Amino acid sequence: MPDTDFNKLPWRAMLAALAMALTLLACRATPDKTPEQPAGPTTTPQPPTATPLPQPAPPATLQPTPTLAGGHLRRGTWADLPGWRDDDPAAAWQALLASCEVLKKQEAWQSVCADAGLMSQPDREQARRFFESRFTPHQLLQPDGGSEGLATGYYEPLLRGSRKPGPRYRYPLYGVPDDLLSVDLPAFGAEPRHAQARARLEGRRIVPYFDRAAIGAGQAPVRGHELAWVDDPVELFFLQIQGSGRLELEDGGVMHVGYADHNGHPYRSIGRLLIDRGELSPDRASMQGIKAWAQKNPDKLQAVLDHNPRYVFFRELPPGLSGPLGAQGVPLTARRSIAVDPRFVPLGAPVFLATTWPLSKKPLNQLMLAQDTGSAIRGAVRADFFWGYGDAAGREAGRMKQALRMWLLLPQGYPVSGMAN
Repeated sequence: MPDTDFNKLPWRAMLAALAMALTLLACRATPDKTPEQPAGPTTTPQPPTATPLPQPAPPATLQPTPTLAGGHLRRGTWADLPGWRDDDPAAAWQALLASCEVLKKQEAWQSVCADAGLMSQPDREQARRFFESRFTPHQLLQPDGGSEGLATGYYEPLLRGSRKPGPRYRYPLYGVPDDLLSVDLPAFGAEPRHAQARARLEGRRIVPYFDRAAIGAGQAPVRGHELAWVDDPVELFFLQIQGSGRLELEDGGVMHVGYADHNGHPYRSIGRLLIDRGELSPDRASMQGIKAWAQKNPDKLQAVLDHNPRYVFFRELPPGLSGPLGAQGVPLTARRSIAVDPRFVPLGAPVFLATTWPLSKKPLNQLMLAQDTGSAIRGAVRADFFWGYGDAAGREAGRMKQALRMWLLLPQGYPVSGMAN
């Protein structure tokens, strides 16, 4: 989500945001129950009436598909996609069906998703013909017209934890605190880039929410919102970056957790900080390199973690999910889901990536589904590749920083305006 600089917000928007925040606070203080009724009747009793017959439910209303501003798109052909004939699009079919559970309510996707649902598991060529007959590829472009961007990776980590604190499990995993406000600023006249702010009330003032250091120091009212406790602060830090994960609990169970909200502060890279300080070389500033540095420098660790003021709050997810829930609200599919910038790529849409394997020149060209977002995923030609669950996925994700080209696949007739030539 876009981050907000409160010092630059228009004063009218700030006043309006304050008013809304006060209203939200009042609503939270209102009991969620029906007031008690007087003991006796207040109207003359009426004779019973016949029970009306049940009426059929009205047909579901399709939602119009928002027009996509296409200045970052250039219409292409299937021949433009490197390795399209070598990929197996059927491997992305279940991810497509998951996206369709959300997209089928939009006009532009109704027919495509209905037809996809009739093919439970097509073979390679059936899937390829489906995409080529129902979608049009559009290359994603940078503001200067360039086509190259950046691919990084993420995964679902496994941490060791407990539902109760103890000598080993000392680092809390928090749910969303009660005083965290989400302010929709454009509704009150702020610029679109100030889309949302996270804030709290301080007396009669609305102020930014606590940063990472303040939350860690106990200044935020987060006690009582612990979902679990874990044994490693570095693993907890990277869980916040990944946005979802699993906790292997002390009692033998497994807890699935996913992103719920954040504190509104911008993300800052601790890898870049360690490079700038000369603590790590650029080729060692991966997730694995940072963890190794942390083990050798426990006395410096907290100050480095606090360099990133952004803090993520979690929620417990139902057991048995096939993957973590992405921003589209559907389970992610290993090696077939990506996080994108939704300003340029509609959530749920198929996207063809042309990149390489981590630390390699070996081509990695394949069909993906845009099912997630991330605060560091900014720009049209930008993708975060979901590698799946576990240590092997974590190794690939931590090393991935590759050049990238992308093609957005849109259903034929999808509303696009102002496309690049």
